[in-house]
Amino acid sequence: MKTKKLFLITSATIILWLIIHLVFTVFDGLHSSKNSADVAVILGNKVNTDGTLSDRLNQRMKCGLELYKSGRVKSFIVSGGFGKEGFYEGDKMKDFLVRNGVPNALIYVDNYGDNTLATVKNTLNLKDKIHFNSLIVVSQYYHITRTKMLFRKYGFTNLYSESPKYFEWRDLYSLIREFAAYYMELL
Repeated sequence: MKTKKLFLITSATIILWLIIHLVFTVFDGLHSSKNSADVAVILGNKVNTDGTLSDRLNQRMKCGLELYKSGRVKSFIVSGGFGKEGFYEGDKMKDFLVRNGVPNALIYVDNYGDNTLATVKNTLNLKDKIHFNSLIVVSQYYHITRTKMLFRKYGFTNLYSESPKYFEWRDLYSLIREFAAYYMELL
């Protein structure tokens, strides 16, 4: 009887912890502070086989572009890896910004940010080169909390976030994946 009770209490605690974390992740990811920053860091995502941006990545880019047009950021770091589709995400992201009027000199490309941790480390390695003291993370809402946690873990705290108002069914899977990834990378 004690084993069953302990199991039920443990299960209920884990489920409650998951729910609280997911609610916080959604709130944090969808909340915009409306602050300005020196640079927007846009995290990469899939580029289609024809070289166009996936809908998800296209929405991230539009969100970042709006930050620039509204004067909230001065420059960009676009970060992604080399996809199985045969393109560097960072290069394609830069192309999007240039086509939409952002001067080439204001865009820094990280083509080795093939995961969130690599993006954070690569961004921080650029800090002295491009002289930024604040940044806005741009990604899907479910990805914001973990990304900001990693920046803080590596000593950078002057950060904000923005996410596109773009939702798909796979977000449910992504929220659960982010829960697990958050605690794996926190430790």
